[in-house]
Amino acid sequence: MKKILVPVDFSEYSEYALKVAANLAKQHNAEIIALHMMGISDAVLSKNQSKQMLEGIYFMKLAEKRFAEFLDKDYLKGLNVTDTVYNYKNFSELNAVALENEADLIIMGSHGSSGLSEVFVGSNTEKVVRNSDIPVLVVKHEMEEFKINDAVLACEFASENVKAYHKAMKFFKALDAEVKLLYVNLPGQNYGSTNEMIERVHKFLLEADGNLNQIDNVVYYNDYSVEDGIFNFSNYAGIDMIALPTHGRRGLSHFFSGSISEDLVNHSKIPVVTFKI
Repeated sequence: MKKILVPVDFSEYSEYALKVAANLAKQHNAEIIALHMMGISDAVLSKNQSKQMLEGIYFMKLAEKRFAEFLDKDYLKGLNVTDTVYNYKNFSELNAVALENEADLIIMGSHGSSGLSEVFVGSNTEKVVRNSDIPVLVVKHEMEEFKINDAVLACEFASENVKAYHKAMKFFKALDAEVKLLYVNLPGQNYGSTNEMIERVHKFLLEADGNLNQIDNVVYYNDYSVEDGIFNFSNYAGIDMIALPTHGRRGLSHFFSGSISEDLVNHSKIPVVTFKI
C-alpha cells in the first residue's frame, strides 16, 4: 500500500477518514492524497474576465486556505501528505482521480444514518463504490487507533466473486489480518442444506485458489437477512473490518435486499471495505 486517497469536504466525517488514513500511512509508509472536489459549474469557469470567473478563482483560493487549516493536524506530522483540488462535480469521477494518482485505497467518512444500505445507496459514497476499480474503505466513527486484526469477507461464493475475493485476500494480507469467509444461510427460497453449502464453498475455493487451504476459515451462519447475518456474526466474533464485493453500476443494492436491523447497523463501529467484482 503506497498511496491512500481521501476525499475531503472539511466535515467531521472527512476527518474520521483522514485519521484512519494517517494510521495506515504510518504502518505502511504510504502517501496520503487529500482531495477536495469543487463542483464549480462549467458556465462559471468558461466566462473569461467576468464576475463569474473571478468568483470561481475566489472559491478555488478559499478551498486552498481551508485545506491548509484542515490538514494542520498533529497526527499528520511526519507523513507525506499531498492536497489537491479538482473541479469534478460528480463523485463517480473520483475513480479517474484515483487511477491518475495510482492510489491503492480510497477512504471515505460516512454518517450511515438510516441503516447499512444508506451508507452507500443514494449517497456520494455509493457513487464512489459503484465506479471505483480500487478498494473503498468506509468509516462512520472516529478511530484514534486503527489496527485490523480480524476481518470477515462476506460473499455469495459464486464464480463472479473470485476477482473480489483475490483483491480482498491481498488487501488483508498487507494489513496482516486474519480473515474469515462468511456464508450467510437464509430461510425460505435461498436456504441451503449443510451439504449444499459445503459443496458450493469447495467449488468456489478450488476455482479461486486451486486448493482448499482456506476451508477452515469458512463460517456458516444462519440468519433472517444477509445484513443481519454479517453484523450479528461480526459483533459476536469481535471482527474489526467487514469486506464486501460490489457490482459496478449495480452497486450494493443486490447484496442488501432483506430487512435491516437499523439499531445494530447505526451503532456498529465496524468499518466496511468494498471490492469491485
